[in-house]
Amino acid sequence: MDIVQDAITWLNDPLNWTGPDGVLSLAAAHVRVTLLAVLLAAVVAMPAGVWLGHRRRGGTLGVVVANTTRALPTLALLTLFASAGLFGNTATVLACAVFAVPPLLTNTVTGVGGVDRDVVDAARGLGMSGARRLWSVELPLSVPLVAAGVRTAVVQVLATVPLAALVGGRSLGSIVVTGFGTQRYGQVLAGGVLVAALCLVAEGLLALAQRAVSPRGLQPAPARSSRRPTPVAATADSGSD
Repeated sequence: MDIVQDAITWLNDPLNWTGPDGVLSLAAAHVRVTLLAVLLAAVVAMPAGVWLGHRRRGGTLGVVVANTTRALPTLALLTLFASAGLFGNTATVLACAVFAVPPLLTNTVTGVGGVDRDVVDAARGLGMSGARRLWSVELPLSVPLVAAGVRTAVVQVLATVPLAALVGGRSLGSIVVTGFGTQRYGQVLAGGVLVAALCLVAEGLLALAQRAVSPRGLQPAPARSSRRPTPVAATADSGSD
């Protein structure tokens, strides 16, 4: 309980929130590294996923190859980059980009390749070229799955970026690493809570964004109440004849 109390005390100290090493500055750096890593992964994974999904051939092999990168621990990649002279946020962006490729590629291939063949054939029957079918039919219908892949990648990278502190980078992980170094375990817990809170906020915002960009016909229907209306009993006129 002392650690919990120390964490609450640390979080309630305004001095820990301001300045170049404060929570707000480190959170901004954390988000910036995440966005750069996901953007770099998207530049590589999403065009490849669209191409494989549109061709409907080779997608499974591409996804399997991409998923093999999950066997590479991000910390091991950071160590390799550090041994090659890459430190700080640069190494973190590269390592987390590798980590973000599988969900982006998998969901893009599944989303584009999973469009109903009857819909694609109907577009072909209307005289649409392959490129027009892709941009006008397949991509719009694949938006929910592609957006889900982006959402997964962002949250995973947000949870991984704290490792940047181990190679000289700036993120909320710096709070955790400093706490371990000074044996202030309340600070360690506070840093973990901040990372978890950031992931939860991002998850919620991206869920709303995913719903907003999905075509209305593909959005889940709102739940209807199962309660039946109570019949209104008719009152008989009791007037005398």
